[in-house]
Amino acid sequence: MSKVTFSVACSLDGYQTDSDGDYSWAEPSEEVISAINEDLRDVSTYLYGRRMYQEMAVWETDPAVAAQSPETERFAEAWKAADKVVFSRSLESVWTERTRLERELTTETLRAAKYGAQGNLTIEGPILARSALERGMVDEVELLLCPIIVGGGSPVFPAGVFSKLELTRERRFDNGMVQVRYDVRR
Repeated sequence: MSKVTFSVACSLDGYQTDSDGDYSWAEPSEEVISAINEDLRDVSTYLYGRRMYQEMAVWETDPAVAAQSPETERFAEAWKAADKVVFSRSLESVWTERTRLERELTTETLRAAKYGAQGNLTIEGPILARSALERGMVDEVELLLCPIIVGGGSPVFPAGVFSKLELTRERRFDNGMVQVRYDVRR
């Protein structure tokens, strides 16, 4: 059965972006991108909210982004080959291949995405992840902790989310980033 993983890069104090909306401090090294590529090997579907989709679409629409290194090229190819489901009430349409638009994340739409997937799914973005966590539809939480404290911004876990977690993996990278993965305990 497919797993749903909430995957996010964040500051050590738990923010996806700082108070200015910037996340350039989360830029991964080649070593980190290589590890991410290995982790995503079994992922067939990405679940996004509007903002995350708009950020990630460059992997298909801007060849210069993919051409930065062999690992970014590898990531771009895998991203383009995967299915994407965008949950948004405001987007009129989507502009990348293998992408469909859903107006709202519900238990039924998430279950359909999960059971229709050929592999695992990642859900990215704290607002969308909160909805999935509240519905008990997230199997794993994976954080890429960046060695920075930003003091405020968009929190990874919005207020009101409660989940018991069990640490299943941790790994350190030369640039100071640490990746931790937790199973959601039911």
